[in-house]
Amino acid sequence: MKEERQDLNEVQEEYQDQKDHDVNGEKSVSSSLKKTGVKRPFSCAQCGKSFIYNSNLWAHMVIHTGIKPFSCSQCGKSFKLKEHLKSHLVTHSSEKPFSCSQCGKSFTCKVSLKDHMFIHTGTKPFSCYQCGQRFIRNSNLKAHMLIHTGIKPFSCSQCGKSFTLKNNLKSHLVTHSSEKPFSCSQCGKSFACKVSLKDHMFIHTGTKPFSCSQCGMSFTRKVSLKDHMFIHTGTKPFSCSQCGKSFAQKAQLKSHLVTHSSEKPFSCSQCGNTFTFKSSLKRHMLIHTGIKSFSCSQCGKSFTQKEHLKSHLVTHGLDKPFSCSQCGNTFARKETLEKHMFIHTGIKPFSCSQCGKGFTLKAHLKSHLVTHSLDKPFSCSQCGNTFARKESLEKHMFIHTEIKPFCCSQCEKSFTHKSSLNRHMLIHTV
Repeated sequence: MKEERQDLNEVQEEYQDQKDHDVNGEKSVSSSLKKTGVKRPFSCAQCGKSFIYNSNLWAHMVIHTGIKPFSCSQCGKSFKLKEHLKSHLVTHSSEKPFSCSQCGKSFTCKVSLKDHMFIHTGTKPFSCYQCGQRFIRNSNLKAHMLIHTGIKPFSCSQCGKSFTLKNNLKSHLVTHSSEKPFSCSQCGKSFACKVSLKDHMFIHTGTKPFSCSQCGMSFTRKVSLKDHMFIHTGTKPFSCSQCGKSFAQKAQLKSHLVTHSSEKPFSCSQCGNTFTFKSSLKRHMLIHTGIKSFSCSQCGKSFTQKEHLKSHLVTHGLDKPFSCSQCGNTFARKETLEKHMFIHTGIKPFSCSQCGKGFTLKAHLKSHLVTHSLDKPFSCSQCGNTFARKESLEKHMFIHTEIKPFCCSQCEKSFTHKSSLNRHMLIHTV
């Protein structure tokens, strides 16, 4: 481990040596001194960093004070160090004298060209000694190291939320502003930052430039690919501080955290139902609009949610690798088998908070909850019976039509409801 750290330091010094060129490509005196192993007697009391000259220490101290004494005369942007201002000034110049010999891309300074060349060579000289991940730039490695330390030095002045990277803070700050200056030319949707617009454009082009080397699955964003890779490695780096449960993706942890809170801030304006997520409210609203935008290409059946279509699609496939050890029923998905097992075990993990009735499936509990509501907007045109849900009315109509769509595979007996078929199947298991 010590050898790895030493190697990292050597590479960092070599890269820093490159960075100590000025805009004209000339090497600075301080850079030469670094190579000779000269003592650094001036140390920062706050972070311990050492310097050869006292003047360098004073320049460094500005980082801790937050003072930005060097301002750009053209745009007013301020910087902590004079070198940073110099680097910034070239952005106001249209002159880009340093060109890449391979792709022709031009740069304002030589260092930027050197950084760019790593893309073509595939070289990633900066390696993390903890996880082995490699980076093109030393700055990227430093930013990455914060993941292992857990340090989040960049805090939002408005809400107090902290971030490991300054760019993440910048992206977050726009959420406090209603301004969305970047608009999509195709659909008119607006975004607070340019990166979000770029990601959005992949929807219209259908481009998914980031592919998984193991399964071939493609993604529109690099971060989505990184999250996906945890599936193959089995790594679950995001843990819940309250119950210890771990997740492969940060978004999954966020979704899980709300289960520890009873807060449901998003309410439906039509029926008053409340939800923990805005996305859940959006999906719920489709019930009221009746829009079913997800259609099956094989049978034409439509669904309000993409997840429902995915679940339906497996019914067209013959591959059902998950079988019940008690009754032999086979299933296309492991989750379906797990739900099915409740029939045999008699476990009913989902209870109604109003009457205490238990259910094997969460969906059954949801269906039951509407019975406590007086609102029954769906009425039968033949007998006048009213129902709280459209699905219940559709099932009820089988009584009048005498249609029995659920057939037993063993004795060919038919039923109007799937639940009746499930109960019947237990006869064959005895």
